[in-house]
Amino acid sequence: MANRKRLKSVTIPVSTFENVMKQFDQAAVKLNIDPGLLEFLKYPRKSTIVKLPVRMDDGTFKMFTGFRVQHSIVRGPAKGGIRYHPDVTLDEVQALASWMTWKSAIVGIPFGGGKGGIICDPSQMSLGELERLTRRYTAALMDSIGPEKDVPAPDVNTNETTMAWIMDTFSMHSNHTVTSVVTGKPVVLGGSLGRREATGAGVVLTVREALKHLNMKPEKSTAAVQGFGNVGSVAALFLQRLGVKVTHVCDVFGGLYNPDGIDIDALIEYVKENKKVGGFPGAKAFDKDEILYTKVDILVPAALENQITAENAFHIKAKIIAEGANGPVTPDADPILQENNVFVIPDILCNAGGVTVSYFEWVQDRMGFFWTEEEVNLRLEQFMTNAFNDVLKVALENKAHLRLAAFMVAIQKVADVVQLRGIYA
Repeated sequence: MANRKRLKSVTIPVSTFENVMKQFDQAAVKLNIDPGLLEFLKYPRKSTIVKLPVRMDDGTFKMFTGFRVQHSIVRGPAKGGIRYHPDVTLDEVQALASWMTWKSAIVGIPFGGGKGGIICDPSQMSLGELERLTRRYTAALMDSIGPEKDVPAPDVNTNETTMAWIMDTFSMHSNHTVTSVVTGKPVVLGGSLGRREATGAGVVLTVREALKHLNMKPEKSTAAVQGFGNVGSVAALFLQRLGVKVTHVCDVFGGLYNPDGIDIDALIEYVKENKKVGGFPGAKAFDKDEILYTKVDILVPAALENQITAENAFHIKAKIIAEGANGPVTPDADPILQENNVFVIPDILCNAGGVTVSYFEWVQDRMGFFWTEEEVNLRLEQFMTNAFNDVLKVALENKAHLRLAAFMVAIQKVADVVQLRGIYA
C-alpha cells in the first residue's frame, strides 16, 4: 500500500466533465432509454464564453474571461451558481452545469442545469473592481439569463452582494425591477430566509436519513468536515445539533482536532474574526491533508472537486461520506469505496438543499409573497427526505450504490419529460 506522503505529492490531471460523463454512462446502461435520446440528455445545450474588459482601480483596463453553460432547460429554466476563481475552466463549468440538471431532477423542482464562472482572483481585487466585473459579466449575458431562461446563484467566492449587483444590472437593462433573475440575494431584495444555510442543512438531512438506514445513532457518531466555508461550517453546526460529535475540521489554511468534539458555534464566531480555523483555542492543530483519512463515522468533503481518487480511496476509514462539495469523489474511487462498505451520499442528492431553497426563493419572488424561515425549513426537510428515500428505494431494488441510483432517478425523470415534449428537430 502506498504511503500517504507519496499520495500528497501525486498530481493527476482530471477532467471533471469526463467524470460526469462516466457517472452518466454507468447509470444510463441500467435504463431502457433510446441511445439517441441519451446523447441528447448528456451534453450541454449551450456554452458561452465572454471576454470582459474591466477598469481597475489604478485606471488601467484588464481583460477577464467568463463562462456560462446551460446544460438543460427541458424541465424549466437553467439553474446554477457563479464562481470566481483563478482555476475556473470551461470543462469545470460544463460539469457543474450537468450536475445541476440532475440535482434539480432528483429533488423534483422545475429547473434545468446551468453554471457560470469567471477566471479571476477575488482576494487580489477591491470591492469596486469586483462590482464592475460582475456588472460587465451580467451585461454580456443579458440575452441568456432571466427568470424564465437561466437563474444564477452564489457559488465559490460569490455571495448575496454579488447577486444584488447582478439583479440591479439586469433590472436596469430591463427598465423594471426583476428580483427573480437570481437567487441567494439579501432578504430585503427578495431573498429567502434559510437560503444561506440551505446547502449545509440539506447535507445533514441526508446524513440523518443515512444514519437511520444504517441503524447508527447520531449521538454515538463522530464526524470530520473538510472545508469550513458556507457549506462546511453550516453542515458542521447542524451535525452538532443532530447530536453528532464533530472531532475534525479544516480549511485551506489548516486543521483542528478535538476528540471530545469541537464547539462549532464558538468556532464559527472565531472564523468570522480571524478568517481561518487555525489558532482556535478550543482544539489542537491538525494536518489538513490528513482529514480525509481520519477514523470517524461521517466524512463531509465540502471543499472542491476530485479530493478522493483511486490513489487515496483505500485510506478512507469513514463509514459514511456525505458529499457537501460537487464531485469530491472521482468515478474511479467509487468501486473502491463500495468494496470497503463506505456508504456514499452522492453530491447530486446530498448538496441539493441549496438549489431546493433557491427554487423556493424564485417562487416567492414570482408570487410577491414570502414564507417564514420555519416554513422554508419544513419544506426543505420534506423535499430532501423524499428525494433520499426515492434514491434509496431504487438503490435497494437494483442492488446499486447510491450514486448510480441517484443518476438513474435523475436521468429517467428528465428523459420522461423529453419523451412527453418531443424533440424539435
